[in-house]
Amino acid sequence: MKYFENHGGMSGIILKFAPKLDLLKTTVARKKKELPLLEKVTITDVAAEGKALAKVNDLVVFVPYVVPGDVVDLQVKRKKNHYAEAVAVKIHEKSPMRVEPFCQHYGVCGGCKWQCLAYEDQIKYKQKQVFDNLTRIGKVELPEFRPILGSEKTMFYRNKLEYTFSNKRWLTEEEVKQDVKYDQMNAVGFHIPGAFDKVLAIEKCWLQDDISNRIRNSIRDYAYAHNYPFFDLRTQEGMLRNMMVRTSSTGELMVLLQCKITNDEELAKMKELLQYVADSFPEITSLLYVINNKCNDTIGDLDVEVFSGKDHIFEEMEGLRFKVGPKSFYQTNSEQAYNLYKVAREFAGLEGDELVYDLYTGTGTIANFVSRRARKVIGIEYVPEAIEDAKVNSQINGITNTLFYAGDMKDILTEDFIREHGRPDVIITDPPRAGMHNDVINVILAAEPKRIVYVSCNPATQARDLQLLDGKYKVTAVQPVDMFPHTHHVENVVLLEKREEPKH
Repeated sequence: MKYFENHGGMSGIILKFAPKLDLLKTTVARKKKELPLLEKVTITDVAAEGKALAKVNDLVVFVPYVVPGDVVDLQVKRKKNHYAEAVAVKIHEKSPMRVEPFCQHYGVCGGCKWQCLAYEDQIKYKQKQVFDNLTRIGKVELPEFRPILGSEKTMFYRNKLEYTFSNKRWLTEEEVKQDVKYDQMNAVGFHIPGAFDKVLAIEKCWLQDDISNRIRNSIRDYAYAHNYPFFDLRTQEGMLRNMMVRTSSTGELMVLLQCKITNDEELAKMKELLQYVADSFPEITSLLYVINNKCNDTIGDLDVEVFSGKDHIFEEMEGLRFKVGPKSFYQTNSEQAYNLYKVAREFAGLEGDELVYDLYTGTGTIANFVSRRARKVIGIEYVPEAIEDAKVNSQINGITNTLFYAGDMKDILTEDFIREHGRPDVIITDPPRAGMHNDVINVILAAEPKRIVYVSCNPATQARDLQLLDGKYKVTAVQPVDMFPHTHHVENVVLLEKREEPKH
């Protein structure tokens, strides 16, 4: 307090209010301490974002890493008027649905949150999620849902993973408590949710074939041994930034290394690492690198260079081959993608003479997949590179009845476009999570196809769009598909058929 007594001006004002500031700090601290511990609470349901749900009196509480039927003590972390967020600090009774998580990184990396829930119950709740969204948001007449198609593989099911290099390794609570000084704070793994510059060092991930783990750990160990600088997201310094591994059903393997390179010495050092990878893993058929000196990890505007092998790999489906490059989009669960596309084709009800519009076609996978049973398929997609891939995929497979257009959907799909290319008999649409733009829905309604097949990765926005289509179209089939075991994400395919005109 002597400092304030000897200084006038602003210091005097601070001195005047210092007791009130101290009181405010005490009040805030007390409020923080007042967040309650809720004892022996029964978890009752599954909620959004992979969290579970409990009700305590009139308060709804969202809790991660627990399952319905668990009886737990909950420490509230955040409280609003009608809901709270909490963490389980003690389990009194384990639910019959609970299983032991299999991953050593479970609960820290932020992925695969449903590992503690038996898979048969995961898909049951995903089916319920689709039903709840379509009934509560869509509010349209619905048929009986088909049972969800579960994934045969629940581990090692992804064909693509990306890992981040960082010089700021995330330390777990246990590691922090040990108060050990770590010689090595570099890490390669996954970003920690809510900490953009921190990366959890991954030893083994169960999402992709184990070759991915072996390649990542081998690159990490070589980089440690030869003092390669890992990237610092804050200062934008360091060489190793990111790596992507793609596997395919054909047995091909792609590895892409992303580095910041500012001089010839660094370029030579990067190529030494790539040569080590090529020598250690001869099964890699496409070894690529990209020099990225930007502030973000996106590579869409950068040149990808081939170090060894080809600049692509192939996926295969029903004898069709799909070229997949480093920038290509391809469904990340190859086996379930095949099941998803079979449902879409079945719902389309093609007999050979139909004109099909495939909206948000991506690399033309669905368009090419259904083309054998249609007269003509027209695909539209926003990303020009994806459309080039779609054209190549048609050429590779000798498909001559497809046309592809690049551009914003609402700008391409207009009434003039339909007049030029013909009124579609069937529209297949697979939009991003945000769903379809109102202008697109209006053009679809004006085009009046006999059937609409709506593939969605977000049943909530799908439900909103179904309501907008409901005046002219009736939902006649619903098929949920699980593409991502141990997560809350679910795909859903809906068939809409044109309502009969009222008789006068």
